[in-house]
Parts: sequence; C-alpha cells; structure tokens
Amino acid sequence: MKIAHIRPDSGAEQSIESHNRATAGMGREFAAEPLKGLVYAMGLLHDVGKYQGSFQKKIREGAKLQVDHSTCGALEAKRLFGKSAPLSSLMMQYCIAGHHAGLPDGGTPQDTKDDPTLCGRMKRGPVLEDYSEYAAEIAVPAPDEEALRRFLMLCPQIRSDNECFIEALAFLVRYCFSCLTDADSLDTASFCSGRKNEELSSDLGACLRKIDEKMASFRPETPLQKARSGLQAQVYEKAGEDAEIYLMNMPTGSGKTLCSMKFALMRALRTGRRRIIYVIPYNSIIDQTVAVFEDVFGESVQILRHQSSYCVEEEEEDEDYQLLIRNVTENWNAQVIVTTSVQFFESLYGNKRGKLRKMHHMADCMLIFDEAHLMSPEYLQPCLRAVAFLTRYLHSEAVFLTATMPDFKELIARYALKDSRILDVVTDKSLYPCFKKGTYVQKGLISEEELLEEAGRQASALIVVNKRKTAAALYAMAPGKRFHLSTYMTAFDRRRVIEEVKEELSRLYEDYPNGQNVPENRRILVISTSLIEAGVDLDFVTVYRELTGLDSILQAGGRCNREGKRQQAEICVFRLQEGTQRFRVHLARTLSEKYEDIASPECIREYYDRLYRFQSDEIRKNSIAHGVGSPFSIPFAAYAREFRMIGDDTVSVAVVCDEESRKLIDRLKQTGSTNHRRLQKYTFSVYVYELRQLQQQGVVKEYGGIWCLEAQRQYHSDTGLQFEAQDLYIE
Repeated sequence: MKIAHIRPDSGAEQSIESHNRATAGMGREFAAEPLKGLVYAMGLLHDVGKYQGSFQKKIREGAKLQVDHSTCGALEAKRLFGKSAPLSSLMMQYCIAGHHAGLPDGGTPQDTKDDPTLCGRMKRGPVLEDYSEYAAEIAVPAPDEEALRRFLMLCPQIRSDNECFIEALAFLVRYCFSCLTDADSLDTASFCSGRKNEELSSDLGACLRKIDEKMASFRPETPLQKARSGLQAQVYEKAGEDAEIYLMNMPTGSGKTLCSMKFALMRALRTGRRRIIYVIPYNSIIDQTVAVFEDVFGESVQILRHQSSYCVEEEEEDEDYQLLIRNVTENWNAQVIVTTSVQFFESLYGNKRGKLRKMHHMADCMLIFDEAHLMSPEYLQPCLRAVAFLTRYLHSEAVFLTATMPDFKELIARYALKDSRILDVVTDKSLYPCFKKGTYVQKGLISEEELLEEAGRQASALIVVNKRKTAAALYAMAPGKRFHLSTYMTAFDRRRVIEEVKEELSRLYEDYPNGQNVPENRRILVISTSLIEAGVDLDFVTVYRELTGLDSILQAGGRCNREGKRQQAEICVFRLQEGTQRFRVHLARTLSEKYEDIASPECIREYYDRLYRFQSDEIRKNSIAHGVGSPFSIPFAAYAREFRMIGDDTVSVAVVCDEESRKLIDRLKQTGSTNHRRLQKYTFSVYVYELRQLQQQGVVKEYGGIWCLEAQRQYHSDTGLQFEAQDLYIE
C-alpha cells in the first residue's frame, strides 16, 4: 500500500487512494453544481505524485528528500484531458500544481523546467519518478467541459471582453482551489489528529425574531426617530425583490447597522442562503459592531470575528472553544462572520491555501459591505469585479451600505459587469434632511492658536487633522482637559482614551444637558487624526475638520451632534496652511465653493464622479488580467504579492504598556517567538523611513521579525511615540 500520511500518535497509515478519494468527495460537496465534477477530478489527482518511490521513502523512513509531488497531478490532468477538455484541464493544472506552495504564475512557453511557473513546471516530466501505479487504484472521470463553458457564460460580457474573461477564469480557478485545498486540509487533519470539520452555528430565524423585537422596542416619537423608522421601512419593503447587489444609502444616525443586518437576515431566510458576512473597513469598528450584534442576538448567534487585532485567547472561554474558533477561522465555516475589507479582499485575491481556503464559504451568502465608499480606489476594479462574480457565479447577494454613496450603478457597469442586477433600496430621499444635525462652515485659513482658542470655548469639541505631527503639536499647546488620538499610539492606549472620552462626555451632558454655561474645567477637547472618523461612537457639540477629501469631512461630521439633541451645531472646515493640495483635497475645496451644503446628495455625487474620473487610469491598471493575453499566463502568485489594500510603507513597533505586554515582549526577546495576535494591540505604526530614523537613534531592535521599542521614555500613553527631544514629534 502506498501511503499519504502516518498518524503521529498511533503510527496508523492512510493510503493515497483513501486520501485522494476522501478529498475528491469533500471537494465535490463544497463546489457549485457545474464545477462538482471538475473539483472531484482534481481531488482524485492532487496527490498521485506521492506514488513516487522517493516520496514513499521519505514518509516511511524519514529520509530528508525534496520531492515534487504536486506537478505530477498537473501533468496527468494535461495528459488525460488536455485535448478533450482543454479549459477544465488548465484549471486543474493550476490548482493541483499549486495545492501546497500556492497557485503559480502561468508563465510563458519560454520558461524552463527550473522556473516555478506553471509553464515551467509542466516541462519537468522527464525528471520526475514514475507514479503511474495510481492508475490501477484510481480512475479519473472526465470533467464536463461544456458545463464549465456554459457556467462561464453566465457573464455574457466575456464573449467580447478578454480582460473580463481572464478575470472570470482566474476567479473560478481560485474558487476550485479553495474547494480542493480545504477538503485536502480537512481530510488530513481528520486522519492525523482526529479533528473533524466543525462549524460555528447560529439560528438565523431566531436572530431575525430578536432583531424584530429590538426594532419594535424603539418608539418613534421625535421627528428624527420617525424619520429613522420611515427610512428603515423602505429598506424592509425591498426585501422581497431579487437583485445581485443592493444599494443601501442611509444617513449617519439612521440605524443602518441593525437595519442592514435585518435586511440580510430577511433575504437569507427567504432565499435559503447559508451565512452572513459583514465586511467592515477598519479593525477599530469591529469591536463595536460585534458588541451590538451579540447584545441583540444573545445565544442565538456564534459570531466568527476574523481580524488581525483580535485574539480568541483573550476571551474567557474554555480551551475546546478556543480551538474551535481557531479552526473555523482557517476556512470561515460559520454562519455569521464579521471581518475587515482587507481580510475579505486579500483572501479572494491570494494564491496560498491559507488565504483561499475560506473562499468557497463566500458562496450562497449575504455579503454586507459597511462604509462601502471606502473601497480603495487603487483596487476598486478588482473589488467590484470580485463582488460581481460572487453574486453571479456563486449565488451570493451583496449589500453596499454607506451614508455617502458613490454612483455604484455606473461604477459597477464600468469596472465590473455591465449587466449586474442592482437595486436601490432607499428610493425616497425626502427624509434625508431630518438627519442633518449640523451645518458645515468653511473657516478658511486659521492659525493653531486661533483654532485652539475657538475650540476651547465649546462645551465639547473634536479637532481632526491630517498629520500625526499636527495632532501631537496641538495637544501639547492646548490647555485644560484634552485628549489625543493617533496611530503613534497603540490600540491598547487608543481604546483606553476613547473609553475615557465616552465617560467624560456622558457626565458632561448629564450635568449640562443644554451645553450652556459649562465651566472651563469641565469642557472637553479631543484632538485626533482621521482614525476617529469611522465607527467611533462619540458625540461632540462642535467638530473642527482640517480640509481633506469630502468623504472624510462628512465622516468627521458624523461625530457632531450625533443624537440630534441640539438645535444648532457646526462642523467647521479649516486650513492650517496654504500649499500644494492633492486632487481630492482640491476637489473638496472647489465643491465647498459651489455648494451651499456640501453634505447634499448632489455634492456627494459630483465629488465621487470627478474623483473616479480623475483616477480612472489607476483604477484600470490593477486588474489581474491587465496586459494578460492568454489564460495560460495568469499571474496568480505575482498578483497576490502585489495586492495590498493597505500599503507596505508602514511597520508595526511593539511597546510595553502593561504587565501582559511586558510578558509577551520578554518572551519574544528570550525565545524569538510570542503570541503575535495578543501582541498586536500593543503596537503602533511608523513609516519605513521613520523606522530607519529610530534605528539610527538605537531605540528600536528586531526580535523574531518584530520590532520593539527599547527606549520606554520615547513612548507616552497619552501621545504615543516621540523623538528623544521632548518637543520634537515624528511627522
């Protein structure tokens, strides 16, 4: 018997035939109907290279040999089906060749056998050992080539658009790779450790009942509450209408988080979709969103949080539950998932099994994209194409949720699919003015002293600036009770400051409900960078926002008079200096001169129209199919390396903030390893050039690939990182 695995604890052996058949069967269960036969054939062939004598010697005797077994299955896929089912065969070659190291670049016919591309690896036949013995045990049925081609044609645009065809094919290759590698991983884990395919289960029906009860408990009495109820009613009325992508344009304060979740639950139960994936732009918002859902759903839900800054070990759960969470995080086998847009899209465009295993669980889903306007313009086309393909090929539906909605109908038609079925679920915009809680005032050029003096006269004020250096400098100058927030502070300290601010604001509004005659020692001033703009639930009497893009200005405005309790409130837009402005800043300034109300739908629409037109070349160049003429040359590996929704120009530096962080960093220094996720909240970010400056000062050192701040005096819990000189802050 030729074996694939040996169980470490008992020495039990699993045959290659048994493993391949189990992988094929499980992969077939995962796959969409037209692709089941294709994935089944992949599973049967994926490990036939383990029939090579050198692999058997390696696994039985522990011989230290380098054995290429993945290429063998790819070669067999080409030999068996290259002529009769060429497209199916090519997809199989990509997936099988990459099922361990990751999907390879297609390469060119000029590549040699030493190249890691698919074209290069397919020339290795003569140097591989004989593995033909598999054929006596495993018969591989031919995949249905016509079913695959009909499935591809669900997007008729591919007939005339070669780039769309390449992208669609690449999408389906990654999807089949997901089915194959998850099945391979699960069967291997089941045999070697006894670990079964586990799921975080939720009762979606009970969740809908509980959210109905929660929404019914809100008694609309004020004009704002009645407007909120009316707006939400429009959304629920559309739950019976079928579409691929739903546009949910709801103003700040309209209850869009719970409203979007209720809509998704209604659609899921109506259509039989299996899970809900809630995609959020920033890590900082997830805590708040998950807390809202868990408060409403209680024991009816088991939410999988997948974000870089969350560590399940911090939760007071038993070890079995922690293991379950870690396992389902690998493949998203859960019914309710909350994740970041970076995690979501970088998983879709990855090439390794660690990223792509979860992709097949994005099928048959309700996908909610909160703050959808924050999709990176640089990667707007691949993001929109991915959503369009998920809804067209994999039977999912998407909800784009935002208070500042670009013209997504036009953008999706231009950059994704021309025939996507898109439905606007809020058609009556007459209630929007009820959510206007403040007036946008253009202050123009102002000095730092004037800004602080004016803000200091308010009962509570938020100043949001564009640079961390500016925030730190203003904080140092400001008198009285003030708080500072920036990414030069760790997440641990930022969270602590935000909670302190919430408590201070709550006491202030309790003692001075009308905000009048507040003594100077009770006034509150928060100075922050843009990190406070998305999802941080704080309410200020007045907000000051340094001139930037219109979307950021409006997001900052959402922190002003948040509950609508004050009759008059202002969001003041200011400039601290003249100088060259980036296009989005220049555009916001131009529109502020054209429109009396920059928060009007007309102004927002013009802003995005002009912004995306200006960036159209940049948007188009980042497709995986850009410049690719043949499906044999898809650059899976190269594209995955380049696809970074958050640039690599920043580096995290760990610092001691409390006893837990001290233990984590001490362990890192002593052993070169530690719990990276638990350490994440004790890191701040610097640009690469700043890291070099810190290296020159000798105040940072690398341990096990993680940079640590050695000079504790240069980090302050209220302001974050400082240079050695007390009055010099990093820009």
